[in-house]
Amino acid sequence: MNRLEREAAARQIMERVPPPVPPELYADVMRRGARMLRRRVLARRLLWLLMCAAAVAFLVWAMMARPWVEPPSQTTPPYTGW
Repeated sequence: MNRLEREAAARQIMERVPPPVPPELYADVMRRGARMLRRRVLARRLLWLLMCAAAVAFLVWAMMARPWVEPPSQTTPPYTGW
C-alpha cells in the first residue's frame, strides 16, 4: 500500500457512519466515571491527611528530640591548672 492508498482507506473509514451506541451504555459510563471521580477525590484527601499527619509527627519528634542541640558530653574534660 502506498501513501495515497492509505490516505484513501483512512478517508473511507472516517466517512463511515459511526455504529449506534446502546442506550444503557451512557448510564454505565456516567456511573463508572462518577465512581472513579469519587475514588480519586478520596485518595487525594487521604494523601493530604497522611502528609499533614507526617508533618505533625515530625514536628512533635523534633521538639522532643531536639536534633539541632549538641548532645551532652559523656566524659568530663581534663582539668589542668591546679
